[in-house]
Amino acid sequence: MAQPVPAVVGGDRLPGKALLGLFLTGFVGILTECLPAGLLPDMARSLHTSVALTGQTVTLYAAATSIAAIPLSRAFSKWPRKNVLLLALAIVAVTNALTALSDNYPLTLVIRFVAGLGTGLIWPQIGGYAARLAPGGQQGRAITIALAGTPIGLALGIPLGTWLSTLGGWPVAFYSSAGLTVSTMLWALATLPNLPGRPMDQRRKASDTLTVPGLRVILFASATYMVAHNILYTYVSDFLRHAGMEGQTGTVLFVLGVTSVLSILVVGAHIDRHLRKLVVGSTVVFAISVLVLAVLSGVPVLVYIAAGAWGFAFGNSSTLFIGAAINASRDAADVAQSIIITVISASIAAGGLLGGLLIANLGAASLTWAALALLVAATAAVAGGRKHAFPSSA
Repeated sequence: MAQPVPAVVGGDRLPGKALLGLFLTGFVGILTECLPAGLLPDMARSLHTSVALTGQTVTLYAAATSIAAIPLSRAFSKWPRKNVLLLALAIVAVTNALTALSDNYPLTLVIRFVAGLGTGLIWPQIGGYAARLAPGGQQGRAITIALAGTPIGLALGIPLGTWLSTLGGWPVAFYSSAGLTVSTMLWALATLPNLPGRPMDQRRKASDTLTVPGLRVILFASATYMVAHNILYTYVSDFLRHAGMEGQTGTVLFVLGVTSVLSILVVGAHIDRHLRKLVVGSTVVFAISVLVLAVLSGVPVLVYIAAGAWGFAFGNSSTLFIGAAINASRDAADVAQSIIITVISASIAAGGLLGGLLIANLGAASLTWAALALLVAATAAVAGGRKHAFPSSA
């Protein structure tokens, strides 16, 4: 995998404590973003609205992150890196607590939008920060470790939040997330070196970067892949109710989470040498698992197997797509990373919105078929991007 920036920290060992701080930052970021996915029925009752409308708390959050990623990265590019992350984490902590307190749907949407602005400061920072902390020749591994907080947050954090909600209602999950975010701030404050900011190249526009060979294919593949995931993930509780597995959301998400962690281990070991094979395998396995969910949702054991395959495919997919974008863009890597973060965040929003429309108009069974159509498109893009986007040499 191409290295976007040189290391600035001496020594020949990865700075484990500092990378853990970045890992935890990604963990609480994705936890805050997707936590409602396992809590929608209870939240809908408290907010006096429908499950589909409550799902828009995920959509609006992701939309804010998507809108904010590039402009906020530019606005705060001169700030020391730790200061930026601490500001972002403070926003996330406060908005998590306010979400738990709110019983008003419009107010909750506003709070979630502000929370999304906070993570708009987080996502573009983690990869580059990790690379600058790593010794020469180990930047790819450092990026994988730092970004692993995202899939593990989806894998373990969301099921844990769902379980916590059974102890005292859905606000308990948000209060817990706020507490974890404060703990992450303290860890980051103690362990992260405060690297200086580096102003983004104002001469290079996003439109110029989009002309990089292969980048648009990567963006299309990542968008269709992520929309497919979020159509299903955001409304997984409704799909499981349709499948006759109501009450098993936490268990299914835990299975998905365990295999996501296994995926991280595989990707971390092979991303530098076999990026193309990993991306192709991820899209194909994900598509097959969704096909099983679509056709055989009435067989609980197959639903669990398909969820496990889904988790294994999805686990570190964001790292794969970000790595492909870095490879393709090289000297424009800073702008390319902001663009793909914007696309991934917009895809989360689009998945939440589209999933809500599908449930409201066609029912929960339509979620899998819509996701499958998108994954077929993603697989075709990945398979066809052999020259520049996902080259055989990657």
